This record gives sequence, structure tokens and C-alpha cells, in this order.
Amino acid sequence: MSKIDTLKSLRIWAAETAPEERPEDIAFLLAERLQLSPSEFQLKQDMELTPQQVKQAQNDVRKLAKGISPQYILGYSWFFGYKILVKRGVLIPRFETEELVEWTLQDLANGDKVLDLGTGSGCITVALAKEAAKKQITNLDLYASDVTDAALRTSEENFLIHKVDVTVRKANILIGLEKFDKIISNPPYIKETEKDVMDQNVLQNEPKEALFGGKNGIEFYQKFVKQVRDHLNSGGEFFLEFGFSEKDQLADLFAQELPDFTIEFKKDLAGKPRMVKGKWNK
Repeated sequence: MSKIDTLKSLRIWAAETAPEERPEDIAFLLAERLQLSPSEFQLKQDMELTPQQVKQAQNDVRKLAKGISPQYILGYSWFFGYKILVKRGVLIPRFETEELVEWTLQDLANGDKVLDLGTGSGCITVALAKEAAKKQITNLDLYASDVTDAALRTSEENFLIHKVDVTVRKANILIGLEKFDKIISNPPYIKETEKDVMDQNVLQNEPKEALFGGKNGIEFYQKFVKQVRDHLNSGGEFFLEFGFSEKDQLADLFAQELPDFTIEFKKDLAGKPRMVKGKWNK
């Protein structure tokens, strides 16, 4: 291989070194390290690199070739335009979840007590708090819960960095928590049977308890519906993400277990049913 001293030569080397990896993952990793926007990354192919930049990039790409996710290599991800720290043991924020935050923001009111259930990195709470402030929605009482210590530590770090005041609780679903006006969650919903078709990077790196929702993918929701009335204030709402193939099962479950709730399903930008809102008619 000829000398690596420009972005173009680095990209050629990276593609040869990590042939199994997705080109967009390589591009994201290199662009972030070089502090280039996606468009700059495409336009600045002749950009000269320092030996230190080349060395760092080579180390990164070798880790990527071993199957480590780019966000874990960098130590952060982006969510709603906010830089969110992530590490092994914490789910990497997903673009689709931004739509769940958008939907919740539409119903958020001054003084609402809000729970981010299964907070993971804390990305939902950070985005919700920051975006609510932009809309002059104030005095939110924010809570974030998770079942793992790794997630709670990472979320607290993110709340500190983004100067968001949050009460953090360790809890399995809603057990032991108080009552809220809004509950928002991106829970585990992947079916055990879907392991075979999943990205190996995800399986290798991300926490199983944040991904898998039991044999049929709806284990979380089956427990949630039994507990939710004890943890919502009158007229309270929940906003949940789910796997697009689970809509019919969930519609049946909510109709059976939550007849006193108004249930609304929403499609994501790709046109697939991915979110559900429940409002307690009490």
C-alpha cells in the first residue's frame, strides 16, 4: 500500500482493512475523528493528514474490523443533534427514537412530571429537556430509570454534561416508582427468533437486556400494562416505541388490558407502525 497522507488514501486503506464493515460506518468514524461534517468528508478528499491523525484513524479502523461499533470506539453518538456519551453495556441511540421524542413534545406541558423508562444513555431525557426549553415548556420534573448500573452511570454523566436536572432511579419496569404525567420509553422489543437476521455488530456489542423482548418481542409491554395505572396521574399518557411487526399483538393487548385508555398508533418516517400513545381517560 502506498503512503497514507491524505483523506483519500486513508479511505482506500480503511476499505481494504475492514472489508466486512459498512462504508457508512467507516465514513462516520473517520469524519468524526477528523471533525468533518458528512459533506466536508466527501469534498475534502485531498485533505492532508498529520501522522497522529493517520495513526488514530488506523487504530480506530482496526477496532471496527474486529466488530466494535463506531459509536463505542468514539465513546459517543449523536441524538437529536446532541452529543451523547455511550459505552459498552449501554444501547446506542437510534434515529427512529427521535420521532418518539418529537411526538411526546407535542403533548408536553409546563410542570409535567416525566419518566424516561429504561433510559439507557439518557438520550431521550436530554433531548426532551433541551427541546422543551426551546418551546418555552418549563418546570418539568424529570425522572430516568433503568435496571442496569452501567446505564444509570452513563445517563447521569450525560445529564451532567448537558446540565439537565434529573432524578435517577434503579427499577425493573415501573416497580417501586411513583406517579407521572408522561411516561416515555424505547423498551426492548426484538424477538428472540430475529437474532439470526440481526447485524452482528449489534449482537456483539449492545446489551441484550436492552434489545430483546422475549420470545414474541412483547414481554415488556405485557408487564407494563399491568403496572401502568399505578404510575400515571389522572389523564396521564405513555409513549412507547415497538417493533413494526408487533402492532397487531399490541393492539389486542392494549384493548384487553387498558380499555379505559385511548390508544393511538403512529408510523415512522419509513411508513412503518413504530410508536404507540396511550392516554388514561380518568
